[in-house]
Amino acid sequence: MKVEPGFAEPERARIAALYWEAFGAKLGRVLGPRERALRFVAAALDPDHALCARDGAGQLMGVAGFKTARGALVTGDRAAMRSGYGRVGAAWRAGALALLQTDVDNRRFLVDGIFVAPEARGRGVGSRLIEALAQEARARGHAEIRLEVIDENPRARALYERRGFVAAGRRPLGPLRMIFGFRAATTMIRRIG
Repeated sequence: MKVEPGFAEPERARIAALYWEAFGAKLGRVLGPRERALRFVAAALDPDHALCARDGAGQLMGVAGFKTARGALVTGDRAAMRSGYGRVGAAWRAGALALLQTDVDNRRFLVDGIFVAPEARGRGVGSRLIEALAQEARARGHAEIRLEVIDENPRARALYERRGFVAAGRRPLGPLRMIFGFRAATTMIRRIG
């Protein structure tokens, strides 16, 4: 298995589908319906904020996204949002997503999602992607990595804890849970320096 930065243009649809499989339950009410969301995500993916795991034959096994002051894995701006959802649809969707956004923490390297292809699960892909994120963070001068995991995803949280992350806080969603389908997100941090 090899982890490399970026992805090729023909991989956009596959990455969007894997992203939606991982995060669609959380984002479905805002970015759905599914087909429209897949088109939007595919167009909004930024290869400069992606690390991709591939097997020996070059097949995509998983993706780790990260966030910087210059963007994130899914960086749909207002124009892209309007193109995908229309003026009114873009306005309320952008507003709802803004409620979920976290800051760009200049002290810590921010993870913007990790997802693994179903056929590659249980093969250490998630762990390799986390270590690649740690290496990227070090190269950018960070001593810590930060991510958020929703309470309804205990398997992901267990993986993060095995890879050295510790819980640093919990953010309840309150009434927003009706929109996003989860009650709270836990911020987790891993020291790498």
